[in-house]
Amino acid sequence: MSPEPPRILLVDSYDSFTYNLASLCRKAIPNCYVHIVKNDDIGLTDLLSYLPYFSGVVVGPGPGSPDVPEDVGLVKDLWKISDAHLLPIFGVCLGLQSLGIEHGAALRRLSVVKHGQVSAVEHTGTDIFKGVGPVDAVRYHSLHVELSGAKNIEELASTYDAANGRVVMAIRHCTRPFWAVQYHPESVLTRGGVEVMLNFWRLARAWSSSHGRVTRPWDQKADSVFGTPWPYIRPQPSTPRTNTPLTPSTIKLSIPGLSAPDICEVLGVDDDSSPFVMLESAAQPGRFTIIGCLTSASLRVTYTVGDSSIHLADGESCDQVDLGSHDVWSWLTSFMNKRKVVGGSPEIPFWGGLMGYLSYELGVESLKVPAERISTEGRHPDVNLVFVERSIILDSTSGNIYLQSIMEDDDEWLTEIVVQLHSAARNYSTYSSFNTSPSSTKVRPNTSTVILPDRDLYRSRINTAKEYLFAGESYELCLTANTRITLNDPLSPKASSTYSPSWQRYKHLRELNPAPHAAYLRLHPTTLLASSPERFLSFTRPPGATYQLRPIKGTIRKGHDVTRAVAEKALRGSRKEVAENLMIVDLIRHDLHGAVGENVEVKQFCTVEEYQTVWQLVSVIEGKPAEGADRAASHYANGALGWEVLRRSLPPGSMTGAPKKRSVEILRQLEDEERNVYSGVFGYWCAGGGGDWSVTIRSCFKYDDRYECDAHSWTKFNNPGFYPGVHEPEHWVIGAGGAITALSDPDAEWDEMLAKLQSVLRVFGAAVPRGH
Repeated sequence: MSPEPPRILLVDSYDSFTYNLASLCRKAIPNCYVHIVKNDDIGLTDLLSYLPYFSGVVVGPGPGSPDVPEDVGLVKDLWKISDAHLLPIFGVCLGLQSLGIEHGAALRRLSVVKHGQVSAVEHTGTDIFKGVGPVDAVRYHSLHVELSGAKNIEELASTYDAANGRVVMAIRHCTRPFWAVQYHPESVLTRGGVEVMLNFWRLARAWSSSHGRVTRPWDQKADSVFGTPWPYIRPQPSTPRTNTPLTPSTIKLSIPGLSAPDICEVLGVDDDSSPFVMLESAAQPGRFTIIGCLTSASLRVTYTVGDSSIHLADGESCDQVDLGSHDVWSWLTSFMNKRKVVGGSPEIPFWGGLMGYLSYELGVESLKVPAERISTEGRHPDVNLVFVERSIILDSTSGNIYLQSIMEDDDEWLTEIVVQLHSAARNYSTYSSFNTSPSSTKVRPNTSTVILPDRDLYRSRINTAKEYLFAGESYELCLTANTRITLNDPLSPKASSTYSPSWQRYKHLRELNPAPHAAYLRLHPTTLLASSPERFLSFTRPPGATYQLRPIKGTIRKGHDVTRAVAEKALRGSRKEVAENLMIVDLIRHDLHGAVGENVEVKQFCTVEEYQTVWQLVSVIEGKPAEGADRAASHYANGALGWEVLRRSLPPGSMTGAPKKRSVEILRQLEDEERNVYSGVFGYWCAGGGGDWSVTIRSCFKYDDRYECDAHSWTKFNNPGFYPGVHEPEHWVIGAGGAITALSDPDAEWDEMLAKLQSVLRVFGAAVPRGH
């Protein structure tokens, strides 16, 4: 009988790099099982009886300080376990600091914080560094230890810089099997991480052998406490799909010159009372535009965090459906499980499915950060989706237009739309007059109000955020603020069944700020206009799906004197920009590892990409499930694993900072109000298994309370005389902000926030007032 594979207990102090460390363990310790526990999941007294099941313990990094009991939990007690329970332990970052101070070392703050920065490490070449060559180490810390008063602690490595002097980078206990490093061996840019972990495992086995330590065979008792080891295999949906999959009816056309706005106007986007959804690739490198062709019967799905039910509405009725044992994520998985689509055109990404947005707060709820909502009045839904059965896809590369329906016997509609599109093309000059020259969205003097964030308050919060960074609470905090625009012009054209002011604003936005991930989502009570440069998550159809995230950190606007060489120097040459990007890359690797397992790869790191109006610093991270792992899922809800990756990855790390949970908690204190739609995501989940979601930035949104639940029969509003509240003012919100690091300058961060704000504010004919 072959020996049981080794089991490693990984103690997680609520960090956002934990699964990266688990992956490193698997690379260095062949076939090992990694069991992950939070540092407050179990007390030391209870843990002691289970330590014999494990070959070793890895103490991961985390926010906070080793001298704060709530930050380290049981970690502080591990270093004091009796000889009878002793086993090898390896600490990282917070783990090293805890080992140090529990043995008399002094805890100090760095003079200059090191977050996402690479340092050369000088080591002894012995112990955990035996046979290890040069070590370039990624550091995420603002605290460090001085060993002058420490007992039984030996230094193994250090680094030096002019601002901080010599800083301890690795230690070991002289008589007990404890080792630790201050840097992050699991980071994508650390060189020598696997070799150090291999040495830990070599030393751990040697110590166990010399002390006669033999691990106890795993049994039901241990399994009931520690559960499934990482990498996890996702369970299949609890209810298998029993209905026959749908197959799209598709017509492919080539109608040169017919633009996405042309098609939207053919489909009736000017009826402001009706729902409408379009995800547009309005600039390179975007390719596909997806237009939902909604009917009065199109099913709307909305949900508000904290609720125990989901709201379903179509043209005839609206219902509250109790979630029961589900959360909103598993409920939607079950929903899509019954609506699988197969056999569509493989060259296009969408055959039918859910389109809409998910809020920032939905992601916060997934992190188990308690909601602090004051009132539900006038609040946007956190999930706002519509199930699209008819759609039109534009491929900007081939020029083809695809008409699709997953409704049965829908050939009549397809034929009718073909006729309408050809007719529109013949009258192209008429339609193009609308689309190349949208109705003026400029407001008359004294009819609008723009309320900007308070400059002094925003700057003071930047300084407060930096203090959190210096204290070790976070590596980066993405601070944001809302700007509010009220439009109240009795002489301006009113929303009606033949005129949509929000559509005219969207057309203006796509001219002023063309973006690869644009959107016009009119899903009452919310209307969202987006011109996002940042794809968040895309996933291909299973089996063998690829899950890709493309974080952007670092942007410079194009100009006649801003060549690629200038952009490369300004972005790749900036320590701050690269550090921000690295932090998010490591965070995303963690999110992906948690969902798909070990197969995660950084395909591109900090590459300068050219867009229509800007140069941007972009990284690409991809994950794939284990061989065949998503094949079973293809018999259920196609794309369920992609939905799980999305759940685990929200809110977007580029909009929070890292570690994510602690950063979100801090941002709750620093920001006045909920972000809601802003800095969530918008996109689609195709019933054929693919998905594509973008970060909701460079966007504006409004709430229209004329559409109450019992008014979801949208056909009522086709009568202009019935259209309610035509004289009410419009209230729009624009969110903007930036990543605050230890290197941030408050004035520069304020200016960056205003520049992002201005890209959307111009749609209202407004500008940031002078002096701000």
